[in-house]
Parts: sequence; structure tokens; C-alpha cells
Amino acid sequence: MPSYDYDLFVIGGGSGGVRSARVAASLGKKVAIAEEYRYGGTCVIRGCVPKKLFVYASQFHEHFEDAAGFGWTVGESSFDWKKLIAAKDIEIARLEGLYKKGLAGAQAEILETRAELVDAHTIKLLKTGETVTAKTIVIATGGKPNPHAALPGHELCISSNEAFHLEELPKSILIAGGGYIAVEFANIFHGLGVETTLIYRGTEILSRFDEDLRRGLHEAMVAKGIRILCQDVMEKVAKDENGLVIQTMKGQTLNAGVVMLALGRDPYTQGLGLEKAGVAVNERGAIVVDDYSRTNVENIYALGDVTDRVQLTPVAIHEAMCFIETEYKNNPTKPDYDLIPTAVFSQPEIGTVGLSEEEAGKRYKELEVYRAQFRPLKATLSGRAEKMIMKLIVDAASRKVVGAHILGHDAGEMAQILGITLKAGCTKDDFDRTMALHPTAAEELVTMYAPTYRIRDGQRV
Repeated sequence: MPSYDYDLFVIGGGSGGVRSARVAASLGKKVAIAEEYRYGGTCVIRGCVPKKLFVYASQFHEHFEDAAGFGWTVGESSFDWKKLIAAKDIEIARLEGLYKKGLAGAQAEILETRAELVDAHTIKLLKTGETVTAKTIVIATGGKPNPHAALPGHELCISSNEAFHLEELPKSILIAGGGYIAVEFANIFHGLGVETTLIYRGTEILSRFDEDLRRGLHEAMVAKGIRILCQDVMEKVAKDENGLVIQTMKGQTLNAGVVMLALGRDPYTQGLGLEKAGVAVNERGAIVVDDYSRTNVENIYALGDVTDRVQLTPVAIHEAMCFIETEYKNNPTKPDYDLIPTAVFSQPEIGTVGLSEEEAGKRYKELEVYRAQFRPLKATLSGRAEKMIMKLIVDAASRKVVGAHILGHDAGEMAQILGITLKAGCTKDDFDRTMALHPTAAEELVTMYAPTYRIRDGQRV
């Protein structure tokens, strides 16, 4: 049998890569992991975690306003962008340290270098120029923001990566895109006092989410003062003495201090040496894998965003654990992508699990839709006009709940719990039998006894 330097070599120190390396090492395998930037990946370093910290920061101005309705007098307040950035950087460094500590504790070798494939078993470490060999290789290099290189002036724009490191908070920002990254950052910057415009080519923000939630969030954002331009795109970005000037397809001229492109993410596979190892990629550059995350090269696996399956951190971690079961525990395990809870940390927040009304209408002959829209209790004294929306989509034949959708405070937290409920296959009768917890917003989920309307053969009845 051939002799290798390592049992497992992992390229990429994000959530999927670190989990693969740490667990394999804890099983007694000789493991090395290489990361060219920082350990923790997009989520920890310049994605979900710092973004959520920014979301918290951007909410305080509304908390201060709401306090008056509850008898509090809040004095003059101000915001310091540099203090937020410094505090965020300290927390991210702490989390990166925990990732490295976990790897070291499992006896995995931590390499801070770019690694590229030379062949199916050989990896080149660019920092030193040396090559090493491994029996099994996992590629978990994630994705990167699409630079939209066809846009004249794209080099004047930033992506979400740079948004976490701006030296100064801009007075105005234009964000291109209608997905969750664009929507979340629009709310963040607006909440921090930035004049914010969102431009999106589609007819409504957040495609693939439930239509009621999309419209409800759009209306709430506009009411806050965020400008949303749908069915339009930027055609050119230029710079003048006052900042950036943007020309749009519909002939509008817009001005902004910063333009942020949130136009999707691409698999980060360029220059990895995939062709030398014979690893196949698709038209988007994503690594092609089978149901067990194995590439067309038997000893090479790929996990997470680099495969362009489901671009979510918990999914990459789940795929890593399935890889461990398959490769090292003689238990071939396919990742389960059914009923993944999802949140958009907008303001108000979206939490969803299962099928939207539109998707369910294509799959089931008849649906019952339970919908509630109401003003939450907190808003009665704060005076805030925002409404919550809750929807349950039920297959009329089986009574099984096939979708749950929430717009409002703590929607993401509720969606996580609902994920367990829907995964267990609960029916609407199970919801109806559950006692309400009063007074909460979530009690609406178990007190909607009569369908608001029905969908039959895809048409609302």
C-alpha cells in the first residue's frame, strides 16, 4: 500500500473544513488543515457572526425610541463606528482562537498557508513551496462575493467582505441585490443612520421566500425610510468630487458615498489545481459531488459552499459529519437537506422552514393556509406600527404542516424550534392540541384554528 504523509488533508479552515479535520483527528487519524486567510471561514470572520453583531448595533436607536412609551427618558445618544469595529474585531479574534484551540486539542496540524492540488494525493503549500501527500483530501474553500466584473466601475464598489472593515461610516450607501445579504445590510446601515438605497432587478426582494413575508418586509423597510428600487439595475458607477455617481437601466442618476455589491457568491475554486487532480467542476466553477460529498476522484471530497448546494454554515457542518460517518465509520451517510430552517436578520426579521405557499401549491392538490397579521404587544406602548405575520401551510389531505413562515421580532428563534416540529412530521391537529403560552407572539401559531383560505390545484379559493 502507498505511504502518505497524512490520512486526511483539509483545504479550507471554515466551518465544514474545521469540523472535518477536528473530528477525524479525534478519531486518531493523522490530519493537517490549511487555511490561507483566517480560521473560522466566511461565517465567523466576515459573515454571519459579525453581521449579527452589526444587526444588534443597528437596533438600538429603535430601542431608545421605544423606551419612551414605557416611561423611560433616554438622554442624548450617539454612535461610534470605530468602537463597534474594534469590539467586533476582538470577538472575531476570540472565536478564531477557539477554532484553532479545538483543532490543536484534537492533534490536527494547523497550517496557515494557501494549499493547491498537484495531483489526486499531493498538495503544494505555497508559503514554503513544499509538497505533502494525503490518502484522503477534503476541499472546503467556501465561496466569495461575485465582483460583477461586467459592470463599468465595479472596482469602485465594495462587497460584504469590505463592509466589515470600513474606516468610516458613510453618509449614504447604495446596495445592489435583493437577497438576504443585501436586505440585511440595508437594514444595518439604515439603523446606524446611513441614508440607504437598495436596487434590485427583480419585481420583489428575497426571491424564493414566501410572497406575504417578502411584501410585508418591503413595506416595513420603506416605512422606516429605506429606499427600494425594484426592476432596475446599475449600468455604470463613476466617481466625482462628491462621491460615487450611479447610472441605472431606467435612466436614473443616483449618488452615494459607498456602493455595495451583494449580487450572489461564487464557489472559490480558482487556482486550486483541480484540473491537475482531475476534479470536475460545473459551469459556475462549483465542485461536482455525489450524494456523499465525494467528487469524481474517489479519494477527494468537497463540502460547503464550494459545492454550491446549500450555502449555509450549519449545512457545511452537517456535510462534514456525514463525511466522517462515510469515510471513517463505515456508515455511508447522505446529507439531509429537507426542511432547513432559515432566517433573514432584517428588521423586522424573517424566520421560515419548509415550503412557501407558492412552492406548496405546485406540489399538493389542496392546501389550507392559516395566516395571522397583528400588532405585537410591545408595539402597543412603544407606538411602533410594525405588524407581525405568521403563516402555516398545511397539506389538506394529510393535515401535515409543510411550511411555517414568520415576519417579526425573534422570527429566527421561532423558526429554529419550528424546524424540529416540521421535521418530526407534526400535523395541524398537533398544533391545535398544543396549549398556548400567553402572552407571546408565538401563541398565534397554535391558535389559528380555521383556514384563512385554501389553495386548490395551485389557485387560491
